[in-house]
Amino acid sequence: MSDTDDDDFSTTSARQAAARDELDDWVRAFLASPGSDNAVLAEQLTDSPRWWIGPVPVPLDQLHRLAGPPDHPVMEPVADHEWRDDVDDLADEVTDGHEPPPVVATFSDDRLILEDGNHRVEALRRAGVEEAWTVIGFDAAAARDAFIARSESTP
Repeated sequence: MSDTDDDDFSTTSARQAAARDELDDWVRAFLASPGSDNAVLAEQLTDSPRWWIGPVPVPLDQLHRLAGPPDHPVMEPVADHEWRDDVDDLADEVTDGHEPPPVVATFSDDRLILEDGNHRVEALRRAGVEEAWTVIGFDAAAARDAFIARSESTP
């Protein structure tokens, strides 16, 4: 598992940041933290104006991942045996009741692109979980509002 402090970057802390309208700051700090170590992505996702929602539950099969199982929306199919051992360790922790930090996605071309959390999503999948808590960024408030309206009208 990563060195990221799950208390600082939990679903609860993301909800609290959203309630304070500080989700942009939460995403920046989370991505730059030890464990994620992705300060470059943090800057890319938070330098330009972005409208955030979350964390919201998103079915794993709706997250377009960089890598993952061949039968999922992924850019690079990867066989189960090729994942790092820490994915299995995290899957075991999830099975035991641990909730990993939310994943971070952006909405683009009517798709949710997984920006951070590929290993967490794979661990959730292996643990039999069907959804991931997700913080979603949008390039425009109108896109965010349309996504929310569509989500609320879908049972």
